[in-house]
Amino acid sequence: MDVKLVMFRSNGQRKDFPIINPVTVIGRGENCDLRVPLLSVSRRHCELSVSGEVVRIKDLGSSNGTYVNNSRAVETKLKAGDRLAVGPIVFTVQVDGKPDEIKPVKTKGQRLAEESPAEDEVIELEADVVAQPGASALKESKSRTRSAIDDDVDPISALEALAGEDEDADKK
Repeated sequence: MDVKLVMFRSNGQRKDFPIINPVTVIGRGENCDLRVPLLSVSRRHCELSVSGEVVRIKDLGSSNGTYVNNSRAVETKLKAGDRLAVGPIVFTVQVDGKPDEIKPVKTKGQRLAEESPAEDEVIELEADVVAQPGASALKESKSRTRSAIDDDVDPISALEALAGEDEDADKK
């Protein structure tokens, strides 16, 4: 199953985000698979999962909520054409190329398009949405490795090694 999240920038440029992992974490944090670096988006905002022929979205306790077709969602099944709002960003869910034609969703602030914005209202993003597939899995792997290493490493030696690296970098 080919799943994409489609968004449009304020200039009308379309941007597709293929969902290639079974679980994709969306949020502001650097360890998210789909990073939306806006303060209105929680560090770990929501989780998109693809299993067999089912696509689900699960809110991860975000401050501002996750919305599907204008309704707040805690955990729900998604289908082709659904609108997924994460903070001020609205994605259209595309499954196996359906819907074939996706129109831009015009929003302003955190209002959703269906809340009848004026024709000329378009969101201006402070930063770009960034796909980094596997980032959440990598973070978990690093933290497990780090904790295993931390058990074997003397904290004083580790600090001295870091200080030495900083001195070497300053010399370059």
